[in-house]
Amino acid sequence: MRLTRTRDLAASDLHAFNARVNEVVHAHPVVVDNRYTRWFARGEATRDEVRHLTVQFSVFSHLFVEAQLRKVINAADIESYRAGKEILMNELGVAFNGRVDDEGVATDGTVDGSFYRHAAAHFEWLLRFAKPLGLEFSDLGKRRHATSSTLFFCDELWRIYGSDDPSTAEGASYAVEHWAAAGFWKELIAGLSAFRARECPGLNLAFWTWHDRVEDQHAAHTADELAEAYVTSGFDEHRFLEGAAAMLDGVNAFWDGLDADRLAGRTAA
Repeated sequence: MRLTRTRDLAASDLHAFNARVNEVVHAHPVVVDNRYTRWFARGEATRDEVRHLTVQFSVFSHLFVEAQLRKVINAADIESYRAGKEILMNELGVAFNGRVDDEGVATDGTVDGSFYRHAAAHFEWLLRFAKPLGLEFSDLGKRRHATSSTLFFCDELWRIYGSDDPSTAEGASYAVEHWAAAGFWKELIAGLSAFRARECPGLNLAFWTWHDRVEDQHAAHTADELAEAYVTSGFDEHRFLEGAAAMLDGVNAFWDGLDADRLAGRTAA
């Protein structure tokens, strides 16, 4: 159980803080107005544009592991440490042991006592997705494949999401979770489904659909998690909000970069 603040918290304090969080996080452009994913959902992306998204997303997905490991190392308490390891180990290939979906993969449960499979690593899911697009292991997931905006996002994840300041890291985590639950997965799936139907029937969307289902589950818990963070000993409202805003600016840079690339005709070769 986390230590709580010594002073009693009035409900109005949390209510006022929630209002500030709404201004910073819930109303951020990348949450409410992601131009790239809104365009992508129309299903008009060419093969080269889908390839470019795949390469840039693969770099983010792969380098996220670095940020998550740093988050585990910098965890403020054993609960945060274990929660961070759940995400890290699942990313690397330890499946959750909860109820399985139609594809035989669980979206809930825990990695504790579960099993590891090479093919269950999220990056390997992306490799299988990318193969019908003509992309191989050597084309994906490395810093050298990234645009400057993708690298900025990844480095901000490492700096802010993996921060050794608990309040900053909590703000970044909350922001990332809220962004991930705001619908961008569904917009990408809509566009990829249209592309698959039009010209690439072998495209495996499991990476995208699994994450969408997981984030739908997480969305229901964000308010409780914010309230829990707020009563943690040493919690700093300013650093939380600062971390959340900076993290979302990093996320926004990633999508704005992709949008600029498509408008300029810059795509993966």
